Amino acid sequence: MRATVIHAPHDIRVEEVADPTIRQSTDAVVRVLRACICGSDLWPYRGEGPTGPEQRIGHEFLGVIEEAGSDVNGFSAGDLVVAPFAWSDGLCDFCHDGVQTSCPQGGIWGEPGSDGGQGEAVRVPFADGTLVKLPADAASDDRLLTGLLALSDVMGTGHHAAVGAGVRRGSTVAVVGDGAVGLCGVLAAQRLGADRIIALGRHRSRTDIAKTFGATEIVAERGDAAVEAVLELTRGQGAHCVIEAVGTEQSMNTALRIARGGGSVGYVGVPHGSATGVDLGHMFKSNIALRGGVAPARAYLPELLPDVLDGTIDPSPVFDMTVGLDDVPNGYRAMDERTALKVLVKP
Repeated sequence: MRATVIHAPHDIRVEEVADPTIRQSTDAVVRVLRACICGSDLWPYRGEGPTGPEQRIGHEFLGVIEEAGSDVNGFSAGDLVVAPFAWSDGLCDFCHDGVQTSCPQGGIWGEPGSDGGQGEAVRVPFADGTLVKLPADAASDDRLLTGLLALSDVMGTGHHAAVGAGVRRGSTVAVVGDGAVGLCGVLAAQRLGADRIIALGRHRSRTDIAKTFGATEIVAERGDAAVEAVLELTRGQGAHCVIEAVGTEQSMNTALRIARGGGSVGYVGVPHGSATGVDLGHMFKSNIALRGGVAPARAYLPELLPDVLDGTIDPSPVFDMTVGLDDVPNGYRAMDERTALKVLVKP
């Protein structure tokens, strides 16, 4: 089959690889119908994250089960399923606690030795603990299928940030970052009943989506100017809840400075130097909580899935470019050059 392989920074290729097979009785093989490129895929693409030799890449996909192992009880061939970006056994204490990303037997697609989501098929370990079944008729609804794909990562991650930030009905929320996760954070905050949502972003095409998702105000400034703008909008108090969806020193520093006293920051941006943006003295003085980290998307799927199915939320607008599998390298270039927000892949 064909799959996306990263050989070196800026060297993405679609190559013939071995077909996935059942290795353990708890495995399933999923034929991919939709995959996508994540902003975090750009870190290894840019040489800012580790890669192995000829490593597979991509961690977001949904598709149809081609084959299920003898000990897979919840699924059978022909089922339409979505996979969270990390597999998990569903049996350990961490999985029972809803922190499947800490499962000792778990992992993330595209890690060395695993299949990547940007290919024609994927071997799924622990299918019963990992996959979530979708209605069969969703396969014929292109927009719905695209929205469901967002549940594999960005929608669950945006929701995780909103939960970490303590978003509640009537709260004022600020969202730092206008990428797909930040935009899904806006959508999650709106879903959780926020009264005001201030989206920080400089790209008009993205802030337009933020408004569609529920943002009430846009702040285009960065750094000190962004902090001043948010404080001015909030009578000098700051936001009850702040979503940090970038992962840099500046974004974390901004997030902490625009949180009001007693507020919370939910952070989900993959950290790249952001630790130096954490001012513990400021957090202590202002009673600011910091919660977040890698999102257990599998834990949120049962909660978010019904709302996507019935149209209560529709994260599909974050996908603004579509490519076939052979054009995935062009998709990476488009996201790297910021001419695309998030690239949908149709193998």
